[in-house]
Amino acid sequence: MQTYNRIALVGIEQEEYDIIKAQYSGHIIWHQSIPKIVVKDEILYIEKSNGIGMLPVDKVVYYGIYDNDFDFIAGLAIWGGDCYPKAAAMLDCRFKIPCLVKALSLSRFSAPRGFVSAGASVNTTDDTVAKWGNWHCGENKHRFTGEWESEFTATIEPFYEGEAVRIMMIGDTYWQIKLEGDDWLKSIHPDNATFMTVDQDLLEDTIYIRNTLQMDMIGNDYIVAKDGTKYLLEVNHIPNITRFEEVRQVYLSTVIEWIN
Repeated sequence: MQTYNRIALVGIEQEEYDIIKAQYSGHIIWHQSIPKIVVKDEILYIEKSNGIGMLPVDKVVYYGIYDNDFDFIAGLAIWGGDCYPKAAAMLDCRFKIPCLVKALSLSRFSAPRGFVSAGASVNTTDDTVAKWGNWHCGENKHRFTGEWESEFTATIEPFYEGEAVRIMMIGDTYWQIKLEGDDWLKSIHPDNATFMTVDQDLLEDTIYIRNTLQMDMIGNDYIVAKDGTKYLLEVNHIPNITRFEEVRQVYLSTVIEWIN
């Protein structure tokens, strides 16, 4: 039952907005950047799409990663109302290093990580990868051997030779995607990234992490080494839903069913 007959869509692109709008009979506040919000008396008010003022909403659908979204997600979590994905779960996973700490404690395929403060140097004789920042898009990574000074707070890990894959879940629907790239950096974006047979062990690992962190959607990246050893690399709390049309359709049908 909706009190205000109004939902908010934040971060949703035009094409997805049009599809959702066509299948929802209520009012929609739509923002493609982070809006101002107020939570008062357990009601969430969101600034209007156009014009001045705020309106109460029943539900929020959030999709995106923005520089300044952590406080916004925290506000949604304090509200505690209907949000897709769950705001508290997004909050737990928004910052990459704390999320990784949680995920490694849960995964069967965790391996020790190192840590470097901003401005500190580390010296290694092994092929090593440093990762920093809170973007989940294949950026902010550096591969090195020898001495390296980190400009940012970073994690370090061995460079694992092998096949990079993502287990992706929206609700109970899942896929395994082979990540590709022209060099050692692999991602979902290249044209030759493709669906592949799902590894049952990686799926079970992802389901366990998803359930424990209470996430509605998840994308876990793993390396499957040449000897068959598996390593969890990172957890994506807002995995890409537009790269593959099949994934996009499942996302849209899930969201439309949820808001209705």
